Amino acid sequence: MAKLSVTPRWKPVGPDADIVAPDERLSWPRTLGIGAQHVVAMFGATFLVPVLTGFPPATTLLFSGIGTIAFLLITGNRLPSYLGSSFAVIAPVTAAVTAQGTGSALGGLIAVGVLLIIIGAVVHLVGTHWLDLVLPPVVTGAVVALIGFNLAPAAKNNFEQGPVVGMVTLVLLVGALAFFKGLIGRLAIFLAVVLGYVLALVLGQVDTSGIAQAAWFGLPEFQTPTLRLEVLPMFLPAVIALVAENIGHVKSVSQMTGRDLDPLMGRALAADGVATVLAGAGGGSATTTYAENIGVMAATRIYSTAAYWVAAVVAIVLALCPKVGATISAIPPGVLGGATIVLYGLVGVLGIRIWLTNHVDFAKPVNQMTAAIPLIIGIADFTWQAGSLTFTGIALGSIAALVVYHGMTLLGASRRAR
Repeated sequence: MAKLSVTPRWKPVGPDADIVAPDERLSWPRTLGIGAQHVVAMFGATFLVPVLTGFPPATTLLFSGIGTIAFLLITGNRLPSYLGSSFAVIAPVTAAVTAQGTGSALGGLIAVGVLLIIIGAVVHLVGTHWLDLVLPPVVTGAVVALIGFNLAPAAKNNFEQGPVVGMVTLVLLVGALAFFKGLIGRLAIFLAVVLGYVLALVLGQVDTSGIAQAAWFGLPEFQTPTLRLEVLPMFLPAVIALVAENIGHVKSVSQMTGRDLDPLMGRALAADGVATVLAGAGGGSATTTYAENIGVMAATRIYSTAAYWVAAVVAIVLALCPKVGATISAIPPGVLGGATIVLYGLVGVLGIRIWLTNHVDFAKPVNQMTAAIPLIIGIADFTWQAGSLTFTGIALGSIAALVVYHGMTLLGASRRAR
């Protein structure tokens, strides 16, 4: 078992280094610059989640920074990653807030974090083979896809509240992705939202009173979680999505750095769980390792964890400025609508990408049914009330994916055994 590094240390390297490894760093001024790039890269998606769910953006930003530091410590300062807000929890959080209030949603996030810690501990001890058996790619792909597509009505609702700025934001986002490559292309969401925000300001669609009244320095708004069993089924699919995201991101970083990071897989899952528990306990949103920041590493070939320490500290400092939180909270629905058409769609496409990457054979009836049935349940948002428990389309679709796959697999095995 590898030792934890509670005192991070990095070997200094020159600016002409071809790559900068996780345990290396450039000069501190250059490291500060790279850390700032990571803040910008994660900012666009991280602040959208609390805005869309009604959580205080500054609180989410604070726990994003704290969670990243916890992640770096738990993984022994060997796995460069930033923990930003997860889009997998938007639907269950929104449903829980509507049904039982904000406290119940935070309680659901804590439950998600605890499950991630347990899964991470098991993976650390016995590896990921059991996960491949319980959650094969066809199942995880279906769950991730239906989470994204289930949010389509929310994107439509926001877009219709400001179609002009929504369309401009959408066009700018797509245009930036098509025209720019590398780091700027990775920041397309952030740039499009900022420009859409500016247009909304010009058109008088932004309420700036909260920004003017906010202080420059102060603690963010904390909230207390409550445990409501009736909302927990809504959050179970998010666990599957977060496991899939974390495993995929660890493998991506391993491939880029040329290092075997599989031994850190369990710690990565558990660390994300710890960060999510901390966030849920104080009023922040669930976290996940961020593809945006992995993209920055791919573009710069700088994998130093020192840059992530810088990014985490900067996020915490920004969270202690209420004026920043108020500015984020004032983003008009139209701008959010334009951005989330892309973001929610990309979550859905990520599920499809899981199928493609793992070469899921859709000529097989078991894979066809495992994908088809959950997607319809999730997109149509089927709902089932069982006593005090409420199962939404995402929960029902995820359950259907597991039952259909394992049920058909067992039936096929029993037929062949005759």
